[in-house]
Formats: sequence, structure tokens, C-alpha cells
Amino acid sequence: MKVIPTACFTLILVTGMAASHVQAYQEAPVKDGGSITGTATLKGPVPAPRVFLLSLSPFGEYCKKISDGQGRIVLQEFTVGPEGGMQDVVVAVQDVKSGKPFTPITGRFEATDCMFHPADVPASELYTSDKNGHTQHIHPMVGVIENHKAISVVNKDPIFHNGQVFQRERGNIMLNFPLPVSGKPRGGILNFDRGLKIGEMICGMHEFMQTWGFVVDNPYYAKTPISGKFDINQLSPGTYRVQAWHPHFKPIEKIVEVPPGGSVSVNFEFDASKIKRRTFETEKGLRMFH
Repeated sequence: MKVIPTACFTLILVTGMAASHVQAYQEAPVKDGGSITGTATLKGPVPAPRVFLLSLSPFGEYCKKISDGQGRIVLQEFTVGPEGGMQDVVVAVQDVKSGKPFTPITGRFEATDCMFHPADVPASELYTSDKNGHTQHIHPMVGVIENHKAISVVNKDPIFHNGQVFQRERGNIMLNFPLPVSGKPRGGILNFDRGLKIGEMICGMHEFMQTWGFVVDNPYYAKTPISGKFDINQLSPGTYRVQAWHPHFKPIEKIVEVPPGGSVSVNFEFDASKIKRRTFETEKGLRMFH
């Protein structure tokens, strides 16, 4: 069993839509299938959270449920287990053309309590409490999405929001739609430029409302729990490119060889020292005008 590390993967920025002749994923029997297992970890101290003042946001008073009780929204964007495993890392095998069944990705989201989150995420993954018992939203909410497919958002709050989806590698806005007080789904089609994979949905009125997605085109992916561990199975024997991504890091790529009927282990380590907070995003600087 062989794992061949490569340099930290940098996405190639290529404009234009995906070519129509690209082969779509096909379900097919998997003979002597193997697995890719491993752990995603964070090296170094957990980065400090980002801090937002509710007084600078429209309808900020309504959003106090997820505040720290002092008029601030504190985004805890890194969840790390006792052994260093990191939650919310998407691990995805690239360029797989056929294999096990691929369950469609729904692309359904909700705006609830001034948060964006996937509609099928349980409450246990949405909220936590700080040391003083104040409710906090767990950030980031990370998931997977498909290119050239629709997403929809239902606004369940009694205040106005605005959905904006960015293609993060280039900073381009892909989709912009109002979210009035209504139970009606709003949204549109996501069309990523060829080769790009990272999307961020954010509210144009409440910057702390955000959720992230990584584009996949086959079922061989996993999102890590707090242990950081993942297991991607039923892969046909062969050599594969595997990418691991967290919203605040560039994807890391490694090459692995999956043996017939066996398992190969590969780990991904993200370096916390690469996270640099801007002054106005910190608890000391806040977002105030001096």
C-alpha cells in the first residue's frame, strides 16, 4: 500500500463552463472494492474566533439568540477534538467515472435564527453553548454541492435576508437573490467556472451568516466529525487523487493506491499558523469605526 504526498494543491483558474463532452458519473458494479481511511488534523493552536457587532447589522436585535450576550456574534470556525482531529473537513476522491450509487445532493438550505445551514442538518450540529450558557451557532457549516445544479433557501426568520453565493477562488459572485419574509424557496443554478470547486453563501445584510460548499461529482467523499476521521469505501482498485479541504485553507492533495479488497491510510494536516485574522475581525479590534 503506497501513499505519495504532493505539494499543497492550488486550483487552476480556468474560465468557461465545463465542456459538454465531459463524461458524467455512471453507477457500475465494484469488484474487489477497497477503502481510503485516515484523519484530518489541525497543527498548532486553534485560531481565535471572528467577532461581529450586532449593532452594525440591520435587524441585529433579532439575531441576539446566537450572540454572546454582549451584543456580539462570535464565529467559532474551527472545531478540534481532544486528539487534534478537525471537524468539517471535506475529503473527496477526484476523477472517479464509475462505481457505487451516487445519491443526489439536494442543495436545500434554511435561514434560521440569522444562520444559513443545510436543511437536513440536525440541531445538535447547529448550536452549542459557551461557558456562560449563551447559545452559539457552530461555524462553519460545511457541505458538498454539485456544479450546474440548483440550490434553494427558505427564510424562516421574520426579518429580511439576502443570499449571495461567491466562487471563492476568484471572488466572483455567482448568484444573488432576495430572501423576504416568506416560506417560499428562493435561489438558482450554481455554475462554477471549470476547475473551480469552492463556494460560500453569505447574507448581504448579515456578514456572520455564511455556509460553505465543496463541489463533488461522484459519491466518494466524506465530511469529518470532531474526531477528524474519515472512511471512503467501495472504490475499485487503482490510483486516485484525493483532496482534503476546510473553508479557511487551500485544499491539500495526495495520491493514493487502493489495493483490491483492502484499505489504504492517508492523513491530512492543516497548519493553523497560516490563519491570519484582520484586526477588525478580532475580539480586541471588533468592527468599530475609530
